Amino acid sequence: MIEIKRLFDAVDYQMQHFPKKDMFAAKENGVWRTYGTKETCETVNKLSAGLLALGVSGNDFSAESSDKIAIISNNRPEWVFTDLAVQQIGAILVPVYPTTSSNELEFIFNDASVKYVFVSSSELYDKVNAIIEKVPSIKTVYCFDDVEHAHHWKEILAFATDQTLEKVAALKKQIPVTQTATIIYTSGTTGTPKGVMLSHQNIYSCLRYSSDSFPFEEQPNNKALSFLPLNHIFEKIITYIYLFSGIGIYYAESLDTIGENLKEIQPNGFSTVPRLLEKVYEKIMQTGNQLTGIKRKLFFWSVELAEKYDNNISGGFWYNIQLKIANKLVFSKWRNALGGNVDYIVTGGAACQEKLMRIFNAAGVPVYEGYGPTENSPVISINRKGKGGSKYGTVGPPIDGIEVKLAEDGEILVKGPTVMQGYYKRPDLTAETVINGWLYTGDIGVWVENDIKPKLRFLKITDRKKELFKTSGGKYVAPQPIENKLKESPYIEQIIVVGPERKFVGALIVPAFTALKNWMQQKGISFTTKEEAVKQPQVVTLFNEIVEEYNQFFNHVEQIKKFELLTSEWSVDTGEMTPKMSLKRKVIMEKYKDVIEQIYKD
Repeated sequence: MIEIKRLFDAVDYQMQHFPKKDMFAAKENGVWRTYGTKETCETVNKLSAGLLALGVSGNDFSAESSDKIAIISNNRPEWVFTDLAVQQIGAILVPVYPTTSSNELEFIFNDASVKYVFVSSSELYDKVNAIIEKVPSIKTVYCFDDVEHAHHWKEILAFATDQTLEKVAALKKQIPVTQTATIIYTSGTTGTPKGVMLSHQNIYSCLRYSSDSFPFEEQPNNKALSFLPLNHIFEKIITYIYLFSGIGIYYAESLDTIGENLKEIQPNGFSTVPRLLEKVYEKIMQTGNQLTGIKRKLFFWSVELAEKYDNNISGGFWYNIQLKIANKLVFSKWRNALGGNVDYIVTGGAACQEKLMRIFNAAGVPVYEGYGPTENSPVISINRKGKGGSKYGTVGPPIDGIEVKLAEDGEILVKGPTVMQGYYKRPDLTAETVINGWLYTGDIGVWVENDIKPKLRFLKITDRKKELFKTSGGKYVAPQPIENKLKESPYIEQIIVVGPERKFVGALIVPAFTALKNWMQQKGISFTTKEEAVKQPQVVTLFNEIVEEYNQFFNHVEQIKKFELLTSEWSVDTGEMTPKMSLKRKVIMEKYKDVIEQIYKD
């Protein structure tokens, strides 16, 4: 049995084993500012003491009675300082995405009876202030940035006294591992947000099992770049793996500066979602398309080689020689663009294209796909390092320490100390989701045998149970595999498969306009606007050919018969995607219902 720790124990653990100068780092006024373990420890203890002075308490350490502190912020050291400080006194952190709508924000704050709110910027301060009168439990809003007329978070540090610091030291020893560490409201793709209650035991068990299965050896000199929202349990658990492993965490300034930040800090790894990997790949391909002559031929020859790569089966002597040449002449530039030191990239949150897995790994950029819902803290499975530990197209073997099985209909079920305490104030939903200790994930999967290590079977996600739909002919269709396959086309940026209760399967397609523009120029077709481009007969013919090419991978009922081309990319800001970059199907179907009707007209 592993010894269960509280998440905030990471600070003392690091102080004892490998005190660092760069426990955290962030750009401040254009310069990287580092926070050492000692400074972090002192700051967090003072913040805990200040919160105690404000009356924040874990009370009897139940989820209902413990005070709730909300945080709405970009990734930065202060985010984790707040998380640690809240945990140390038995209160509960409620993280909220900055993009959360005002209505959802009001619901979450009232549902959790939030007492204090921490925000990063003036924009988020205004957003909270706009609804604060509708949330009577909120006492004060504190800002990380200097915002005029607003309370600054460092004011709380000044409330700390020797007496309250001593009380913090005593309280830390009393916090049980069963105490709820956080309530994470899942945005989901539909419906009212649900508060997932995760204890220290849940999250710590998951981080230990995950790091045992996918080793992060104690590496005090290593660095990681963080840019996925800390509000999501995926980035949060990886943060605590880094802290217990002594890996310095550097926060990207924004999604737009990731490339620049990678070159600056030269990290050993980072976590991401497939959508961002797709963006990296698109940028690389844009660069390739701008090349001419021998350089262009060499670039696309290398990519073609990489598409055939298999980490478990050798391509043979001649293939391996060619791949070495491609690595030296082409792929070395890709690695340098990522900082030159990347040993691992962990991706999750949605399905990653198998094609991208092959290309990046062939290029010496190791990408490992994992899987798990918030309700499991979250990791269920991950592809592993070493021969036989990973297989492209799967989410890897289940992590050690938990049980995983498939229900009769293929739904993935998981059991173990990682399974949530339940949904906050929703015993009815909890009873539907956790039955006899088994978490019903809502994901459909199959087992894939492992030829190299037979005992280590791979899990493959085939679809979301709720996303399966039936055509009017009574045939079931799983949209996700179809969408993932078509996204392999360099000309398709985004796609959603439609057709519930319809005669056939259709699709809405957002073209990759940079690639499409290049194609049109090569064909002598003028590109004026996106709206005009998608009306061009040659463009429509191109997409018909692409759809027909990929239709052959699916049976007749799953094949796309008609589609419409759209000109606007779906995003979190415009409301069609969740913060972890998953499609909000109902939102898209409603927003584009008139366009969908065009598909089924006549």
